[in-house]
Amino acid sequence: MNIMIRATNWVGDAIMALPAIRAVRQRFPDAQIGIVARPYVAEIYRDQQVCDELIPYDPKGAHRGWSGREKLIADLRARKFDAALLLQNAFDAAWLAWRAQIPQRIGYARDARGLLLTKSIGVAKPGEIPAHEKFHYLELLRRAGWLDKLQDDPHIHLQVSSVARQRALQTLLEAGARPHAARIAVGAGASYGSAKCWPPDRFAKALNGLLAAHDADVILFGTAGEMLVSGAIAVELQRPPINLTGKTGMSELPALLSQCHVFLGNDSGAMHVAAAVGLPVVAIFGPTDPQGTAPVTPRATIVQQKAYCSPCFLRRCPTDHRCMTAVSPAMVESALLVRLAEAALG
Repeated sequence: MNIMIRATNWVGDAIMALPAIRAVRQRFPDAQIGIVARPYVAEIYRDQQVCDELIPYDPKGAHRGWSGREKLIADLRARKFDAALLLQNAFDAAWLAWRAQIPQRIGYARDARGLLLTKSIGVAKPGEIPAHEKFHYLELLRRAGWLDKLQDDPHIHLQVSSVARQRALQTLLEAGARPHAARIAVGAGASYGSAKCWPPDRFAKALNGLLAAHDADVILFGTAGEMLVSGAIAVELQRPPINLTGKTGMSELPALLSQCHVFLGNDSGAMHVAAAVGLPVVAIFGPTDPQGTAPVTPRATIVQQKAYCSPCFLRRCPTDHRCMTAVSPAMVESALLVRLAEAALG
């Protein structure tokens, strides 16, 4: 059997979908499995032993425009897949699988794509399955007949090789990290939108409180688009941080985070990656719901002050961002101290 899996487009979703992808690998151990994913998501799945091939889908590069999409369709058609499992809910995912002439096309009946699917599956109603997003992907498999029952994995684990860990440690040391100091990884951005972001000055105040009591290195992570946020934190820190914002890609992030001791950040892809590589996590939630997207690890602290309007799931707050401004630096500092102590004991 030759199976195509269309991955999700967000890093956090890609992590939460890992149990479902691993379940497919377990169900069909002899199948040839290819994962179609955006390049940065493909890096998440690399070396995870969940597929035989990663097929990058780059609409901003090789697959730009109509001709680029036709190139991808021809490529998929040539691979002669027997089945397509669509973890991405968009119409585009079903359309590509249909155009690639994949005989069996399995996905949720969403985005007016039901007619393009050969197995169109209804989305679970509230209360039918547990709220967390990882069950959304597992339930698709169960309803498709590819999974006997839902599995509850308390920790979604991302494998990082010893070679990658050693390379990452060397990168951090060369950037200024001290060999024996605790490393606090900070992800202050969120690709989804500004509503998810705790204000930079509050990150700085919480970190300064921790640095007053602990000899630690603060390491700032983020994309190039988050350089202003990291810069605003850096100028207010009492001790200069190691600022890797915009200097590393998704291929390096899991290994780099694995060489830190605690992660502090918003509800973001970096938060999920940090949890998956084993870090204790302090996650600040505002407009989103931790019941659905909390990091899947027993070593997480959710800091949240729910407002009357949360969770709203908006990308940008139309009012006063009260769900985030109600979270105080002292609350976050306290959570960080507990998780840092846990990391030291571990």
